[in-house]
Amino acid sequence: MPITFQALFAPTGLALKFAVKTLLGGGLALWLALRWGLEQPAWALMTAFIVAQPLSGMVVQKGLARLAGTLVGTFMSVVFIGLFAQTPWLFLLALALWLALCTAASTQLRSAWAYAFVLAGYTVAIIALPAIDHPLQVFDQAVARCTEICLGIVCATLSSALVWPLRVEQQLGDQARQAWRSGLQTASAMLGGEDEARKGLLDILGRVVAIDAQREHAWFEGARGRQRAKAIRGLSQKLMVLLRLSRSVRRQWRQLDSPQAARLAPWLEEVRRQLASPELASLLLLRQRIWDAAQDEAISSAEHFCLARLALLLDFAMAATQALLDMEQGRTPKDVSQGLAVHRDLTLALLFGSRSALAFLVMSSFWLATAWPSAPGGLVLTCVVCSLFASRENGAQIGLSFLRGILLAIPTAFFVGQILVPQWSSFALLALAMGVPLFFAALGMAHPRTGPTATAFCLHFIVLVGPANVMHYDVATLLNSALAMLVGVSAAVLAFRLVVLRHPKWLGRRLRSATQSDLVRLTHRDLRGADSWFGGRMADRLMQLARHASELPEVERKRWDDGLLGLDIGDELVHLRMCLAVAQAPLAGAERQYLQQLEAVLASGPAPGRGQRLDAPSEVFIEALRGQPSSDPLRLAIGAVAQLQKSWHQWCRWQEEIHGLA
Repeated sequence: MPITFQALFAPTGLALKFAVKTLLGGGLALWLALRWGLEQPAWALMTAFIVAQPLSGMVVQKGLARLAGTLVGTFMSVVFIGLFAQTPWLFLLALALWLALCTAASTQLRSAWAYAFVLAGYTVAIIALPAIDHPLQVFDQAVARCTEICLGIVCATLSSALVWPLRVEQQLGDQARQAWRSGLQTASAMLGGEDEARKGLLDILGRVVAIDAQREHAWFEGARGRQRAKAIRGLSQKLMVLLRLSRSVRRQWRQLDSPQAARLAPWLEEVRRQLASPELASLLLLRQRIWDAAQDEAISSAEHFCLARLALLLDFAMAATQALLDMEQGRTPKDVSQGLAVHRDLTLALLFGSRSALAFLVMSSFWLATAWPSAPGGLVLTCVVCSLFASRENGAQIGLSFLRGILLAIPTAFFVGQILVPQWSSFALLALAMGVPLFFAALGMAHPRTGPTATAFCLHFIVLVGPANVMHYDVATLLNSALAMLVGVSAAVLAFRLVVLRHPKWLGRRLRSATQSDLVRLTHRDLRGADSWFGGRMADRLMQLARHASELPEVERKRWDDGLLGLDIGDELVHLRMCLAVAQAPLAGAERQYLQQLEAVLASGPAPGRGQRLDAPSEVFIEALRGQPSSDPLRLAIGAVAQLQKSWHQWCRWQEEIHGLA
């Protein structure tokens, strides 16, 4: 069955509940707006559909973000009209710059609260553009729009919270358990060195980032939701460390010769079996046995390093399991870690903001040149589409989905608004005429594949019908508005198509440069939260590299390994600094000198012929470590320095394989 027919005529139970809740919230907002005589009740109805989300916490957070953005946008619209009402071209230029700034800020924030910047951007256009001919009425219009939007937010939130409430923290349990199970399986696969471990690593990175984003919504669902949000934060951080430790164990395993590997193989297999079916008691017992084996003086240093890392891996496997139990039982974890950091790209943010401003200025020039009365409607829609989707890599595809939604909305709105509604004269009949198409559209909104088209249909159907206490029926006005919508969205799609700087090689170089910068900062950054900070940013980058790998030539599709090598070096660097912090040995001078030399080497970046630059500093520092009284942290530090040296060799050799000796 096609996706559209499946979404509309074979919906799931959750989709049906979502559609009913959305329709009830929108109907309540429209009835109250009509009852209170608001100027444009359609805005209350549209807002209820815009903020509609399947989970109650998501609606609350999105509603609060929309409210904050609306208030800021309302204030700025009054400011812009007050400053530039007499100079339309300067007003449009200022509005374009504001739209670019808000789009760039929403891209950089990388949080659910980014929606507030989106609203702050296009709310100015919604309020100020219609008021440019009547600047003295801008304050009244701003108050009216703000009132209607706030009414829609409140009604949608009440409907979601009271009718079949589906809480985020209830869904987090299944998602977190799946992420935990996938994380342990991927760690086990990495220990075995299987090729499918790479695919598993990408999958678990996506899961961890997804559940870490969901915890923001759970924060708005009471005390239990906040406790689960804290536990999710701990689980995400521990799973990221677990994945990196499994890679570090495998790196250490490669340093063993055949007899050493044969002696440690039973331990490795037992760890993999425990990760496949983990229990806290069994993990703790195995961890103690491995640690006791690591203290045997008969084994070599390489074997000791490998067993010690296996023990550390089991520590984090137990910590991740405990964090999962805390989340499922709604307990606040003892150690509340920082959330995952995200990769922020100022250049891409400026690019996204620039193409939003460009699309707006093109439509503005068209308006000034033609004086088309319906052009402001298209200009508003350009702002909306650019604000919402300019930061998406598939913004053009989403814009085309919006065009499909508009094309479906035009004949439906003509039939309902120009044929049915003029013959009916009560709110119940109006609700019936608009409710049937909106109900099916809400079913489409619940499906991710049909969501953009269905959302566009809802919004433009409402605009074209224009429900109000006193309605005006004019086919010419409807067709002009529809044409302006098509032109506005088309301008945004053209901007998305024309202003593009996403060449995979360019992206790879920029992500490597960002990774290199983070590694330099790791040499002197505070260790508190360093795991979450570096791991979260690297997860973002690895997913971006994997997303564009298919666009590279066959010989360069392994560019993802470049990011993995940067991840390995960062992992060893954090591990080294933690070992030195625990050891508390009198190494201040030697440690400081080594980290400064390491920082200089990392700042120069990997390149052919630079693989030997870390050899001399590493050997000097290892000798300084061996000169101290022997302890487990210092022995692990020696292993970390050796691994840093080998990983740097490999990173430089990788650049040589990709780019050649020249």
